[in-house]
Amino acid sequence: MSEISELTSADKEFLQQYLPPPRPEDTLKERRRGLPFVTLTYASSLDGMISLAPGLRTNLSGPETKSMTHYLRLHHEAILVGVGTAIPDDPGLNSRYPGATLEKQPQPVIIDPNRRWNVGDSKVLKLAQQEQGHTPWIITAKTARISPPTTEEVNGQNFELRPLIGRTRVAASGDGETMPVEWLDWVDILKHIKRMGINSVMIEGGATIISTLLSLPHLVHSVIVTVAPTWLGEGGVAVSPAQKREEGERVNAARLEETAWRQFGADAVLCGRLLQE
Repeated sequence: MSEISELTSADKEFLQQYLPPPRPEDTLKERRRGLPFVTLTYASSLDGMISLAPGLRTNLSGPETKSMTHYLRLHHEAILVGVGTAIPDDPGLNSRYPGATLEKQPQPVIIDPNRRWNVGDSKVLKLAQQEQGHTPWIITAKTARISPPTTEEVNGQNFELRPLIGRTRVAASGDGETMPVEWLDWVDILKHIKRMGINSVMIEGGATIISTLLSLPHLVHSVIVTVAPTWLGEGGVAVSPAQKREEGERVNAARLEETAWRQFGADAVLCGRLLQE
């Protein structure tokens, strides 16, 4: 486990304008009321990949940008990942930044519509047992009426299941068969998180979640991307939002504005805001 170091004053100043304000609910536009401040952040190779292959954990960030990630986590009230990241990566979803007390730790949130994640063996739960993080919220899909959040106990730790109304769509499985898949609406998810008292959430992956949210600029306030000086090659997992067309012609799917770049060790960090159209 790499050591997490304190950022320089210049690094903190660079990131400051992309962090959640002290009271995000006081600064959002009317159409965003009832939603938390959302930061999308991930590490990418030079060929736009975040992993060597589906389900394969791939470390891209250097020590300096790892420290930056833990600094960012400390400045958000929640960290969110999808089950496709939680299972292979087994992330801790806490902040190891110097001075990060239990009270300052972000709330882990896992999007797991079909309850595939084995929370009992997870690093998140182990860190909660060691009082280095909080027990997770697991957001699941429920096609029937919403039931109240339930609490389950695993290894002496309680974690919460928070069912939301789901929708069913047909998707292809790996063997070519089709099957119904539960999915959730991002406005529903973010409003639910906000109702639970969370004013800012840092979304770290995986590729499907990030790609989807890049196509929903009205829900995202900051984007912070670490670019590692490496190519992962063919067969990797890419972040790529869905195609966009205007008057029948393809146009850019998403674009950043108010951008800033800074080097952190061997990595480059790009910050910006999604262009609202």
